[in-house]
Amino acid sequence: MYVDESGDTGVETLHTNYFVLTGLVVHETRWREFIEILVQLRKTLSERYGLPVRAELHASEYIRKQIFDIAKHDRLAIMRNVIDEMAKYDFISLTNIVVRKDNKPKDYDVFINAWQALFQRFENTLRTGNFPGSYSTDYGLVFTDATSGERLTRLVRKMSVYNPVPNRNGGGYRNLPIVKVIEDPHEKDSKDSLPVQMCDICAYFLKQYYAPNGYVKRKRATKYFERLDAVLNKRASTNHPLGIVEL
Repeated sequence: MYVDESGDTGVETLHTNYFVLTGLVVHETRWREFIEILVQLRKTLSERYGLPVRAELHASEYIRKQIFDIAKHDRLAIMRNVIDEMAKYDFISLTNIVVRKDNKPKDYDVFINAWQALFQRFENTLRTGNFPGSYSTDYGLVFTDATSGERLTRLVRKMSVYNPVPNRNGGGYRNLPIVKVIEDPHEKDSKDSLPVQMCDICAYFLKQYYAPNGYVKRKRATKYFERLDAVLNKRASTNHPLGIVEL
């Protein structure tokens, strides 16, 4: 699972009202095929829009800054093309966590709660074999953008021993340590990881789905996230039609 975020984790000083995580899952038997697809996508974007093949895709910067003399509407089109390409492949899956921060107490830890929810969903979906291909006996590794640091490693190690999960029928918790997620999370510089860059774009438009900026509104791009419908992990939450886990 490759993961990236959008928004900030502050509660008292709100830069944004939402913090989101998107986790992209691909099985190792399809990994090389997926990477080749992404490489070809970059070549296509280069031919169509003049975007350098090795330029990092970073959604928020593509909206806020002038990039490679590419017009802003074309930069938005690049991201829409990425989303539409991702939606084609039934062997990948996207799990999404959204934290609404403005209704949380000051001591609420946005970072820990969001990541804990994502790891729990990754673990649960591995246990039940509900990822594409039904690889129920497999284990999972996690690759993140190089911004999460030691807090994330400590969280994962803790969850491998103590992971309280509320009982479905109410009344207390069960301790279900994660066993399917192995090793500490691996940090990767996003500029060197095409899958992390895909997560960046998906996470950005997930946040825009909840709190769109002015440009996204004007361009009617607030529902670009819905274009990913075919590859969303809807088993992650039955409380949202797109499977989004809302905290």
